[in-house]
Amino acid sequence: MRRPRLELPGIPLHITHRGVNRGATFIDDEDFASYLQALDACPRGQGVALHGDVLMTHHVHLRVSAEAGGAVSRMMQALGRRYVRAFNARYGRTGTLWEGRYKSCLVDTDRYLLACLRDIELNPVRAAMVAQPWDDRWSSVHAHLGLRADVRLTPHPGYLALGRDARERSAVYRCLLLQALSDDVLADIRSHMRQERALGSPVFQSMVEKALNRPVEVRPHGRPRRDSSANGL
Repeated sequence: MRRPRLELPGIPLHITHRGVNRGATFIDDEDFASYLQALDACPRGQGVALHGDVLMTHHVHLRVSAEAGGAVSRMMQALGRRYVRAFNARYGRTGTLWEGRYKSCLVDTDRYLLACLRDIELNPVRAAMVAQPWDDRWSSVHAHLGLRADVRLTPHPGYLALGRDARERSAVYRCLLLQALSDDVLADIRSHMRQERALGSPVFQSMVEKALNRPVEVRPHGRPRRDSSANGL
């Protein structure tokens, strides 16, 4: 039985969705544009705000928040169906395109929001696809740096708090973007995404756990280690 998604109204979700067997989900510019068209339509219809995105050749990263629990799941289902139908029709194929369900984790706005946004928009650089994040065409980085308007995006309050106006926010965010994320922060993001947990401070995790009545902390892999002192060793 599948576990219900960790979703809370107003709390940002960091999402990734990969192609099956790491296969390509986008072949050319027309495919990227097709996905963005679907992304333009689906969030609004489901009461979901899109705060950031990047489209890679075999996966996508999204940052969203919703007005109601379950809205993000419904949006991702509608988005997946719409895009896969168009992709399959274009290439004369059938069957699934995505590798199972998307992965997601709730994100503590105060502590990790901007780190996760930078993680999303730095993906093309880490993949050695571009030299600078703004060199990638299929990313929300252009809107956050004031280089191009993007009607799909709803700027998150955490981003808006970076400055008094658009110019100041863009300048501050550019400085943040050029600072490498630490290995510890990247490891935290990856582990919480894999296990679909709540990424944030202990206070944030406690709030989510009480609200959803579910454990939200990352669990270590493998069996717990035995305490040798209990056996007098």
